[in-house]
Amino acid sequence: MAQPEAAIARGLLWAEFAALYVGAPLVMALFLPGHLLFEALAVFSLAGLGLLWRTGGFRWHSLVHGWSLLPWREIAAIALATLLSGLAILWFSSPNSIFQIVRQRPEFLLVIWVFYPILSALPQELIFRPLFFHRYGALLPPGRGAIALNAAVFSFAHLMYWSWIVAILTFVGGWVFARAYVKRGFPSAWVLHAVAGNVLFAVGMGAYFYTGNVVRPF
Repeated sequence: MAQPEAAIARGLLWAEFAALYVGAPLVMALFLPGHLLFEALAVFSLAGLGLLWRTGGFRWHSLVHGWSLLPWREIAAIALATLLSGLAILWFSSPNSIFQIVRQRPEFLLVIWVFYPILSALPQELIFRPLFFHRYGALLPPGRGAIALNAAVFSFAHLMYWSWIVAILTFVGGWVFARAYVKRGFPSAWVLHAVAGNVLFAVGMGAYFYTGNVVRPF
């Protein structure tokens, strides 16, 4: 009797996983107005935290432990890689956007640098790292397979931008953030995400991550 019950529980967990990491991003990409992005992210984050709380066994203090393990070389490397890749992309796609916000609205860039880590990177990291690896750990493939799956769903969550460039960048970023979370804990993943995002906006790649510029292909 225990085996059928375990199979049912596992099936329900898979259904929940699919709804959260596939269904929700798909609905947002197909139907969500761009100006409601942050509201949707807030609801998504609260739902994820509720699921994490219901799971049990999660050490909440782990979210604030691990600052001494910050990978400073990786942080510098991702900042440089993000800068160079952003410059290369914009050089071919939109040269006028290179450092546009730095040149035209430097005060707004400071606002982004303050609030992006808190209002965007933080809730995304909570959903795609602690919740993903803790609640759904039993469903995940071993080793790098789990990190690859995490990067894939993180990239898919950005489907709303309808951009292959965004898809590639977020897959690579998701891999880096997931690897940092597994090896060093939540603070490292969050800081890497925040630094990468802030550099993207500084170099001018905000044009790719601004929902007001999104054009659905249908």
